[in-house]
Amino acid sequence: MDEQACPRCKTTKYRNPSLKLMVNVCGHALCDSCVDLLFLKGSGSCPDCGVPLRRSNFRVQIFEDPFVEKEMDIRRRVMRDYNLKEEDFANLQDYNNYLEEVERIVYNLTNNIEIVSTNQSIDRFKRENKDLIAKNRIRSGREEIILEELLEEEKLLVESRKRAIAHEEMLEKKKKMRSKEALIDELMFSEQSAASIVETFKKRKLEEQEELERHREPSPPPLVAATQFSTGIKFSQRIPKDGFLPVPKADDTPLFKYEPLVLTRNGPSAPTWEEVTEKKYINHVRESSVGERAGGYLPQLACLRALEEAFDGLRTVAVARWTGQVA
Repeated sequence: MDEQACPRCKTTKYRNPSLKLMVNVCGHALCDSCVDLLFLKGSGSCPDCGVPLRRSNFRVQIFEDPFVEKEMDIRRRVMRDYNLKEEDFANLQDYNNYLEEVERIVYNLTNNIEIVSTNQSIDRFKRENKDLIAKNRIRSGREEIILEELLEEEKLLVESRKRAIAHEEMLEKKKKMRSKEALIDELMFSEQSAASIVETFKKRKLEEQEELERHREPSPPPLVAATQFSTGIKFSQRIPKDGFLPVPKADDTPLFKYEPLVLTRNGPSAPTWEEVTEKKYINHVRESSVGERAGGYLPQLACLRALEEAFDGLRTVAVARWTGQVA
């Protein structure tokens, strides 16, 4: 894929690692230096398409393809008004038609197709569904506020846990250093043997660990997993608390053992795959079409099946005639 570069000044990421590409409503990218230069007065025209732009509407390009960036911006603006839910429609077919209409509008605006008529249909939709749009905006705003509060609460909880863990690790490290220094001093100045001193310190350390386990505070309760998206759509499957899906239980039945099929033939062996072509049996079978070959069908399959059925009954008829039991 080509390296990202500003289409005006031709600056690339290789020459300027801190390069930031900015995009506006037209979807054409410019680096931040060119934006500051061209839109010094706050507004100006796009150097590629000439569309009037405002400097405040420029944003950092997220996607590498500016066309995708333009589509995402248009979709975001369209969805501010086309925010109806499935329960706002009488049946599922009407809701599906509404979703198709949204995709058609986004496609037309992204590819500059029927811009005037598309904007007129947007205005007509806004007039006809003014109350529903306002109600869904209020509901979406409340859901976003609740979601932001949950995220902020979770963030604070994670940070507090990190601080608590870091504090415990620091205390544990200091305690080990003091214990090590005390052991060295005891070995240097004590009249006891080194083995007895080391054994005494080991017992003391075990007692401290047991005392710490008895007074350890219980771990905080786990975070409650979300059960629905911000739009109100519930998750199709709940994830367990440990983050892993349950392992399916295996049946107690014995494992399957494959046994090759043994065919009992009542006649001579049928021709092989190669003999079907060599002995020209295949000349009496219709040639397969392109669609049939794509599905895995070959004329040799039909020919072999017919020959096996025919050869399988030859010996049965011959034995019946020889014994005089022909019906």
